[in-house]
Amino acid sequence: MSPIELNKRQDAILQIVKENGPITGEHIAERLGLTRATLRPDLAILTMAGFLDARPRVGYFYAGKKSTAAFTESMLNLKVKDFQSVPVVVSEEMTIYEAIIHMFSEDVGTLFVVDKNEMLQGVLSRKDLLRSSIGTQDLNKMPVHIIMTRMPNIAYCLKSDSLVNTAKVLIEREIDSVPVVEETEQGLIITGRLTKTSITRAFISLAETHDL
Repeated sequence: MSPIELNKRQDAILQIVKENGPITGEHIAERLGLTRATLRPDLAILTMAGFLDARPRVGYFYAGKKSTAAFTESMLNLKVKDFQSVPVVVSEEMTIYEAIIHMFSEDVGTLFVVDKNEMLQGVLSRKDLLRSSIGTQDLNKMPVHIIMTRMPNIAYCLKSDSLVNTAKVLIEREIDSVPVVEETEQGLIITGRLTKTSITRAFISLAETHDL
């Protein structure tokens, strides 16, 4: 496996830390004539990859160059359960008009549809609702199960799944979120949701772990 290729700024950061560590992120930024915020992504990458280590109120110090495998392992250790959020669930008998109101009042991009036993039956996206609103049909009389995406065309994940693998599903399927489910003999019970925003928060969380 090939080593991680660092850019010029990251190489400069490593050299400063080697010669002056432990050193705070603020002092590294001063030496480079940059802001602390500008350096935050570079420091996060170098730390997660194992080039640097950090101690709160002490600073960054050189930890030696680790392989790409170590970096990959740290990313794969992130699990869905640590970053999932509360799902917005609706009944399959809800009308399309009610679903539109519910989606915007909850400020979400996806609604998960369940049956009377609370089992996952379908997914409603903003595109689905927008498409249904174009025409002359009475949205107050049409239930959402008519337009929702049904199994087996629904992407979902388990809370124990890798965050990275689930992120790949979102990208490949070009969707904004997936339900986090628990598999039972009766069907799939929704226990959470994972969104693109959740994944973004996960990577910000990694960066802030070493924010001094």
